[in-house]
Amino acid sequence: MVPQWLEIVAWLWIAICFASALFILIQTFRKPQKMWIMDVVWPITALYMGPFAVYLYQKSLPVSMKRPMSEDMKKMMEKHKEDPPTGIQNSIAVFHCGAGCSIGDAIAELMVPALALTFAGEFGTKLIFDFLFAYVLGVAFQYFTIVPMRGSPFGKGLVAAVRADTISIALFEVGMFAWMAITYYWLFPSPHLKPNMAVFWFMMQIAMIAGFLTSLPANAWLILKGWKDKMPQIDPNQMEAEMGRMQSPPKLNHVA
Repeated sequence: MVPQWLEIVAWLWIAICFASALFILIQTFRKPQKMWIMDVVWPITALYMGPFAVYLYQKSLPVSMKRPMSEDMKKMMEKHKEDPPTGIQNSIAVFHCGAGCSIGDAIAELMVPALALTFAGEFGTKLIFDFLFAYVLGVAFQYFTIVPMRGSPFGKGLVAAVRADTISIALFEVGMFAWMAITYYWLFPSPHLKPNMAVFWFMMQIAMIAGFLTSLPANAWLILKGWKDKMPQIDPNQMEAEMGRMQSPPKLNHVA
């Protein structure tokens, strides 16, 4: 039996997440990202991250969207090209595979009970289809990120996407599956949650957040190794701070 307070919390968080996704969607229509795939990634991320996704979206807006890119900015981007990824850059790297995983998992969670697929047991069958759909869509999201940035042909771009996201997707699914198992076998062992229940999707949102956390370290490593690109290429906050220092007049030492 689902407690009433949990039903209320579930509906509240779902409503907040939908409002966050709608806000970002409106913003992307007004100011499209340079890569169209990000206009898809951000609203999907907000469907489980809620206000946190809105916060990172606002923080990650390239400075070039606020004013023209100057030569100083271009030099600064080149200067920081080899820097370790910041928290914002690392989070966005996870969001790519997270968006594909989220859609894939939602499809599988609806499809398995609808088609009464239980060849590996209900939970095991869901995990199999969750991973298959998540992997295919996660690689697709990464492909449409890598190809525009690197200008790679189809074959080379596909190989790069597979290399960039295989580890990331696997670890994202590890976090998701761990929370799903806790929900299925411990929190709601009998009766199990069903897709027509708000708490079911609330638990899935928590699972996606768990996947985000387990995938973060791997994505930092993938960026450092050069298998993933930093997005944005330089942290906008860092760029703004350095540009401010460059534009500030030098202090003069007065001799008494």
